[in-house]
Amino acid sequence: MRFRPCIDIHNGAVKQIVGGSLTDDNDQVVENFRSAQDADYFAQLYRRDGLKGGHVILLNPPSSEYYHQTREQALKALAAYPGGLQVGGGITADNAREYIEAGASHVIVTSYVFGDGEIHWDCMDRLCRAAGKEHVVIDLSCRKKGDGYYIVTNRWQTFTNVKLTPSVLQEISGYCDEFLIHGVDVEGRASGIEEELVELLSTQHTVPITYAGGIGSLDDLERFRKISGGALDFTIGSALDLFGGKIPYHTVKNPGYLFNSL
Repeated sequence: MRFRPCIDIHNGAVKQIVGGSLTDDNDQVVENFRSAQDADYFAQLYRRDGLKGGHVILLNPPSSEYYHQTREQALKALAAYPGGLQVGGGITADNAREYIEAGASHVIVTSYVFGDGEIHWDCMDRLCRAAGKEHVVIDLSCRKKGDGYYIVTNRWQTFTNVKLTPSVLQEISGYCDEFLIHGVDVEGRASGIEEELVELLSTQHTVPITYAGGIGSLDDLERFRKISGGALDFTIGSALDLFGGKIPYHTVKNPGYLFNSL
């Protein structure tokens, strides 16, 4: 169970957002926090503290007028902590290698491998060949619908037909090194974790999984630890004091705290 830090970038600024609010309509979003610091400031902080496997996420699509500014911020972060950060947002087989060469340890991919509501195995294969399986993280962020959790794409606005099940996780794990999974309905709300989702993910032992969504207090983190049995890594965004929240960064960055609580 490790803390994975994050750097979310929107309209050229480091932000924390309400997860389901992101749209391509005029690049609008509901913000929880906007930093006055550039992305490399946070990358240098995570490097100083020895935190590996953090996520740099470009929240603007390539069609956005702000995409260039957002991309420049992401590249600054990767340059500040080469090999220590993962990057996602608009990644395809065509540009994955570029980000690896810019310093990313992994590329994080969703929409490229899910199209028309289905898994595109040919895209999975091309991505692995372009970046190397050991450099690929598949983002299986999901929302509750009916009897289960379904993977969502296009900045979490579009439901796919792919239900998150043990068999789906097993099959996709053959194409990646890790999973990143946001519980989108609670992402950015600091309102408590998606307990049913955490229970599901905790039974999977194919590749490492990082969970994000709803951890708003140390009590929530303890609840996450108990339900997951320490089997999952975790990300905290809006609730972290670095981003205007109440959870102390100096506490969760400390492996001793996490190990002592297991």
